[in-house]
Amino acid sequence: MTRFSALVSDSSDDDQIHYVPQDAHKWPGRLPTKPVAVEQDSPLSGPDEHEDIEVDEDEEEDEDEEDEESDDASEMDEDELKTRTAKSNTNTHEVNQTPRVHQIPTSKWHPGEVLLSTHGFPVSYARGGSSYASHKSALRPRFKLSPTVSRKHSRDSVGDGRFDSQERVSFAHDIDIPVYRPSRKYARVETSASAVAGNEGAFVDAGLALGRSFRVGWGPSGTLVHLGQLCGPSSQIQTSANSSTVTKTSVPFFSGPREDVSNRLSRLLQHHLSKTPIVKDEDGVPFADPSSELCFSSFTSLYPQTDHSYDASLFRLGHALFDSIDLHLGQEVTVDVRNRVSSIRRKAALSEWLGDAVTSSVDADLKNQSSGDPAALIFTLLSGYKIEKACDTALDCGFVKLATLISQASGDFEFREDIREQLQLWREQRIDVHVSESVRKIYSILAGGLDVLEGSKASSIERCPDVDPLKGLDWKRTFGMYLWYAEPMDASIAQVYESYYRASRESPSRVAPPRPHYLECTPSLKLPFNMPSPLPSDALFSLIRLHAEPACSLSQILSPLSFGASPGDYSLPWHLYVVLSRCMRVRDMSDRGESGSHGETLDDDVSGRREGHSPSADLLASSYAQQLEYLGMLQEAIFVLLHIEGSAGREKAIRDLLHRSADKLDEWMCSGILGSLKIPLAWVNDAKAIYAIHQGNVFDAYQLYMAAGLYQSAHDLAVVELAPEAVIQQDFELLASLFERMAYMDYAHAMTRLPELHTSLSDAAVPDAAEEQECETLTRSIPKLIGILPDVLFSQSDLRHKVALAEMISGLTVILDQVKPLALAQSQIRLRGVDEATKLRHIQTVALERFTKVDTGFVTCMIAIMGFVIAVI
Repeated sequence: MTRFSALVSDSSDDDQIHYVPQDAHKWPGRLPTKPVAVEQDSPLSGPDEHEDIEVDEDEEEDEDEEDEESDDASEMDEDELKTRTAKSNTNTHEVNQTPRVHQIPTSKWHPGEVLLSTHGFPVSYARGGSSYASHKSALRPRFKLSPTVSRKHSRDSVGDGRFDSQERVSFAHDIDIPVYRPSRKYARVETSASAVAGNEGAFVDAGLALGRSFRVGWGPSGTLVHLGQLCGPSSQIQTSANSSTVTKTSVPFFSGPREDVSNRLSRLLQHHLSKTPIVKDEDGVPFADPSSELCFSSFTSLYPQTDHSYDASLFRLGHALFDSIDLHLGQEVTVDVRNRVSSIRRKAALSEWLGDAVTSSVDADLKNQSSGDPAALIFTLLSGYKIEKACDTALDCGFVKLATLISQASGDFEFREDIREQLQLWREQRIDVHVSESVRKIYSILAGGLDVLEGSKASSIERCPDVDPLKGLDWKRTFGMYLWYAEPMDASIAQVYESYYRASRESPSRVAPPRPHYLECTPSLKLPFNMPSPLPSDALFSLIRLHAEPACSLSQILSPLSFGASPGDYSLPWHLYVVLSRCMRVRDMSDRGESGSHGETLDDDVSGRREGHSPSADLLASSYAQQLEYLGMLQEAIFVLLHIEGSAGREKAIRDLLHRSADKLDEWMCSGILGSLKIPLAWVNDAKAIYAIHQGNVFDAYQLYMAAGLYQSAHDLAVVELAPEAVIQQDFELLASLFERMAYMDYAHAMTRLPELHTSLSDAAVPDAAEEQECETLTRSIPKLIGILPDVLFSQSDLRHKVALAEMISGLTVILDQVKPLALAQSQIRLRGVDEATKLRHIQTVALERFTKVDTGFVTCMIAIMGFVIAVI
């Protein structure tokens, strides 16, 4: 049967170079300039000296055997080779067998090796002007995949290894068993074998000295501890990480001074707490359930009218868009009329807010403009919707007719159409060249047109330039242009928003996009982080979007960079979430689960509502609490964590915070946590106990655990730390106070009660039956107690455990030997952990007791025998 080469195809003329490796086209400058001429009796040669080629000698033997079996196959290969080489228009030599040349993968070839030809002759390859040494051994060739075949997960992973991929030389040859390549395994180096061992004091290299205990990690209050300099993947490093300097970097949670931020957040959270009752959910975990009274208007009362800060502007916008409005309409008014009146009132409230918000920028432009161009002053006033001031300015400057038109701003359709016709007439008659640009801008906005106003096209003398009425305006005044002039008076807020948003997306260079306020005020502001692309929208615009788009969720607008210059500042986003979602029920997070789904429900609140769980809401609360912890505002941080929806997550987050801040839990702090926030005393005492253990006050920690009702923790602490000390000091009263129905308590009871019973029974002429029964029960329990004590004091590394165990077993053994020496021997309990003297004394006592019993039995027996003999006589 004819053999078809895997590297030769007679269906295309593209394979003129038969023996070029499959991946050769990927290597620029390594393809031969003409086809390779191959001779069977001569080494392979060619212009490609960088190509790595290897031929297996075993393969030649297989080929010889195949040639002997089938001459026709050899002739076919020869004819096929001649046919293929004839197409290349080159001089070729006749060959008797198709040579099979394969590529060694670059990663498997090492410098210093010589590659062999088909008959074992060395083939010299020059790389950089140097020759390679002798070939080590001829190995089975391994092949790369075709360039058209991709392999997923091609690099080694930490798995069980992989096999190398191979290709069939021809259909007459089978693929050998692939070579198994074990993957790289990583294991922890023991301390004794590590280079760190013995160099813990080498402070000249902090990485070597603290290699086992130090790593880049987060510390309290958002502190990052690291060596060297923090940088990005493409940053230029100025310092080396091989330094003995440990750096503590604080995350910029806030963009302002620490004291100002603390005062601002404290005011917001105090107001929030006054409107939020703390209740217990179904699991008995405290939960903050804000009431409906916590709305935007309640927050606006915190800021005076003269306060034009960003926070005040944000809450005032929320009040205009979302707070309830008293429409003063009767019950007989239909729903359509109510909705229409409500829409008009909302738009009027938004217009009033926007006019106040742009006042500062309008005043700044008025100061920068000269009084020589009164039309420019009028246009600036109109950009802030100062209609009355614009009319007065026009009258003062002698523009009576212009003042009349300005008084009709935002007029009906007929008025706007008349202004458009006037502008068209000026352009057609080339009069606009004699009209100032500011006047043309005024006419343009009065006509409701915000596009570029084209001038008349004429010669250079009468040519009028185009005018852009939106040039130089920030996004709020640009949005105001659409709200006050471009859209009709009866247009809704959603229509105005859509017009502005579409224009800002289509022409961002002309229509100012809603950039964050900190970038708008200071365009050249250098931030310690890279801003995302595209830039987030200003939070003010996001609130307008939330009102205009019913499908918009809170997850889309509550980005920290929309509110401030810190990507970790979640203060305002959290307050907005609580007001809009938990109080007003206007909008919610996009990942809120379905109501009633198993395991994903929010517990019933005061109003009886039951909703699904939102992980984003919990993450928002946790992020805000971390900021407050960074500022040292522990009570405020706990209050924010009380808004976490899941009971288990809420409890864990609060208890973890208490553990991290246990050193701050003084009397004043605990009074606020336990009183106002209704945190359980057990949580606070648990945190204080852990801190007491850290400070070495073990008994105080035990008392705190007992007061918190954490009896298991108290027992573990007593067993490991307190009881051994009490045993060593023979303080049985302390042991009795530490344990109830425990091994230590049984030990203390046996050591005090058994000697008393033994003395009482020995001195009494007639023993008391109750005391005899109690003594019998106690002596039976002592061997069991001796058997379990090694399991209680199990630590072999703690010397106190060893001493206490020996003391307890020795004392119990001595007392038991005095009362009932054979009780321990009959129970078959081995004495462990005691000294040799105690064991020897116990052995002597048992032996004496047994001998005494044997001697007494012998005497009794002899007396009985003598009595029998006397009776017989």
